[in-house]
Amino acid sequence: MLTAAVLLPLAGALAAWIVPDNRLRPLVLPAVAVPHFLLTLALMVWTPPPSPQGWIFLDPLGKIVLLCISTLFLVCAVYAVGYLAYRRDRSNRVLCMGLLACLSAMTLVTSSQHLGLLWVAVETTTVTMAPLIYFNRNARSIEATWKYLLICSVGIALALLGLFFLAYATLVAHRDATLLLGPILASARELNPGWLHASFIFMLVGFGSKMGIAPLHSWKPDAYGEAPGLVGALLAGGLVNCAFLAILRVYQISLASGGEYLFFQKALLTMGLISMGLAAVFMARQADFKRMLAYSSVEHVGILAVALGLGKGALFGALFHLLNNGLTKGVLFLSSGNIHRSFNSKSTEVVRGALARLPWSAGLFLAGFIAITGSPPFSPFVSEFSIVSSAFVEGRYLVGGLFLFFLAVIFIGMALTVLPLVMGEPPADAERTDYRDRLLTVGPPLALLGMILMLGVWLPEPLLRLLGEGAALLEATP
Repeated sequence: MLTAAVLLPLAGALAAWIVPDNRLRPLVLPAVAVPHFLLTLALMVWTPPPSPQGWIFLDPLGKIVLLCISTLFLVCAVYAVGYLAYRRDRSNRVLCMGLLACLSAMTLVTSSQHLGLLWVAVETTTVTMAPLIYFNRNARSIEATWKYLLICSVGIALALLGLFFLAYATLVAHRDATLLLGPILASARELNPGWLHASFIFMLVGFGSKMGIAPLHSWKPDAYGEAPGLVGALLAGGLVNCAFLAILRVYQISLASGGEYLFFQKALLTMGLISMGLAAVFMARQADFKRMLAYSSVEHVGILAVALGLGKGALFGALFHLLNNGLTKGVLFLSSGNIHRSFNSKSTEVVRGALARLPWSAGLFLAGFIAITGSPPFSPFVSEFSIVSSAFVEGRYLVGGLFLFFLAVIFIGMALTVLPLVMGEPPADAERTDYRDRLLTVGPPLALLGMILMLGVWLPEPLLRLLGEGAALLEATP
């Protein structure tokens, strides 16, 4: 079943390449996304045994990430059918193939128990997503694509060097060199501390650059700003979560090694707070509302890093926030894509009074802003509250105080951009386009908004249990 979840999108990518019609090809996306989502739900209930060599196994951490990715991809696949109907001016073959190939790679990331295979899968997501950022084929999109490829590839190369150091640490400990997670966790206390320390640094920097945590975030504003809305949603809610899962694997090893986890936690706390602070600075009066969402992503990877650095009670909140952030970013990116298509501009100087022109899309964008800034009754409020309350319970008052301060500044900064964008009347000289809100472009983000509203007031028992099991894997006594 897990193999089918990996191979099905590859078969869909082949089908997308074969289908000649630009109008029919987008239908391949939901045709693959629906069975992939059903397979994902089945995997939440029944866990296949590990592969014979132990390279493939879906543990609770992988299940949480896979659930977020598959849900978000299903929604984006339905949205793509409506979106691409407005973009018949260019071929969508590469876009459809890239999305499906990336889904296969992301599914492999969630089930990889061999760190080398995990690295290959993460790098594959980088390569398959790059042509999609260039979909608009202009000077700014090619610049964004090259910046994304350069920074992420350098980061992934550093992560590979960290994996080499980790493997060498097993040799120095007179054990068989391996990158299988189980044997490494079992013998982590015996590994050479110096090489282990070096591997943690390189993997944190490497996977952190793919995650987009400050100061390794510089590819995000350009890539998110130039990519189509549905690609931005998968970047923020899919690829970021895959990179965070790689960080979680490193965190598991640091816990098992003993004292090394304290260094790792301090590094995560520092980088997380820097990310939140940087986002707070650049969020205010942002002239491009899609770049604003990129800095929002920097903020939320910072929140994830802070939660992981706090440990203990914040771990449940971190895993829940991983899910909440992915779904909420889907609302924001898909609705912002609609607004962009209607005004043919991302500039906040041009886009004004979007509610008057696009009541559904602008309303969803406004609701997404309220949700992503941690306001009740949406689920990001619950996860962020659990993280900050854990900081105060553990006596980390400075961390908790800075966390709340940055959240307040970011709320004000986003409001200064979002409220003028959606309120009032559109400028008289604003460009008129043929885009109108339709079911296929409004229904998907509306469904995501319904999910985060539901999770804000009621957490289903199976999901609650899954989050608890995932947090337990990160709470092992070192």
